[in-house]
Amino acid sequence: MPTPTSTLPPLAAAPVSTETRLRYVLEHFALAYPGAPTEMIGYADAQPLVEVADFGEAFFRDVQPYPAAPNWREWQGQRVPFFFDHSPEKALLFFQEDKVIVSADIISAAFYLLSGWQEYFSTERDRHGRFPYAASVQKKYDFVALPVVNYYFDVLRVAMEHVSGQPLRPRRWGNPKADFIAFISHDVDSLYGAWKAPAKAALQRRQFGRFGKLLWQHLTQPDAWDNLETVAAATAQYGARSTFFMLGAKGKAANGTPNADYYLSALIQPRLRLLKQQGCEVSLHGSIGTASDAERLEMEMENDLWYEGNGLRFHYLSWEPRCTPSVVDASSCFGYDSTLGFAEHFGFRNSFCLPFYPFDFTKGRAADFLEIPLNVMDATLHHPNYLQLAPAEILPALAPVFAEIKRFGGVASVLWHNENFDPANAHNGPRQFHEIMVHLQAQGAAFRTGREIWEEFTTAPTQNS
Repeated sequence: MPTPTSTLPPLAAAPVSTETRLRYVLEHFALAYPGAPTEMIGYADAQPLVEVADFGEAFFRDVQPYPAAPNWREWQGQRVPFFFDHSPEKALLFFQEDKVIVSADIISAAFYLLSGWQEYFSTERDRHGRFPYAASVQKKYDFVALPVVNYYFDVLRVAMEHVSGQPLRPRRWGNPKADFIAFISHDVDSLYGAWKAPAKAALQRRQFGRFGKLLWQHLTQPDAWDNLETVAAATAQYGARSTFFMLGAKGKAANGTPNADYYLSALIQPRLRLLKQQGCEVSLHGSIGTASDAERLEMEMENDLWYEGNGLRFHYLSWEPRCTPSVVDASSCFGYDSTLGFAEHFGFRNSFCLPFYPFDFTKGRAADFLEIPLNVMDATLHHPNYLQLAPAEILPALAPVFAEIKRFGGVASVLWHNENFDPANAHNGPRQFHEIMVHLQAQGAAFRTGREIWEEFTTAPTQNS
């Protein structure tokens, strides 16, 4: 059920000029290709060496969420959708001796996708208040599994290499250098709920003896989901360290959506400190409502548990594009967020496979915190409301996404809830998690926590590093 438009924050976007779009896109191009001489790229009025066609200005003066349909072109063996491509009969790149002309406005197209323009100006929201995948251009034109902005940047790379005579190398991670990064995280929504579904089923079937046994086990034995140490050990098998996002509020939210079934009490905090000593990261899973309430979010950060972590992911992947960037920026606690993925489908919500700075439309500039986009969530893969993949279908569906991330030196962000490490889960449980980890390791991924990615990404490398 869609959220009524009247509940949305009002539009309050600052004007988005050509200069703003160009600056935002080229800043991210330089993060993808460190040391790139971005001053070579621009529109015709600046007489750049890489001249991009200017077709986007009229669209960005309006408040429509969707541009005209993209034109599909072949680029480096891949069919790629190009928005703001008004001359499809022309070659994408026209090479001159000391200049390259790009016939599609890939600056405007990159800004449109990376900034989340469609989300800000659309009034579509699902029953959880989220911009739905069904309303996205990724769904409409079927390219959610393709990091389209990275392909636009690859076009710019080829053009710049022609005019500069120098190769541009994509970002490489760590020492020794890795082709791409895997970020393994766990949202801890429940520690004590493993018994509930089987107990409810026993009652419905009038199996009172089984219900009594389950209740007794619940009262006398550790819950199967109270397993943080088991989760950390599972990721450690691959040389990885878990990032745990812990909820700061217990009980149901005002809209009836459940938050945590645990308190961050004196009993659990020693366990979390031990996990941090083992190299894991513990950060905040902002409860329902905090994505649009800076004061509530700040209150959840008052517990000194969070002082060593600087990451954030909102519960239920809550994100209101009209206010959440400002809410996160209002706190000095967060270096990065990792909320932006579609709950309904794996892939690239902002069509980009690297960390980026979300665009704050109210301020007309990039936000101060880094976004590590979410590519894969376990619930997406097998859930009545989502994909319902069979266990054997999961890795084959995800492998092409991971291949795209590797191609562009990006971050494969995988969320696997602690509850899905329960051995009783044969659909999207521990076996499927280990299959993904084996695949990532075999593909040469280096594993990092969210904080490590933030630290490395915000320390700008050069082309020679």
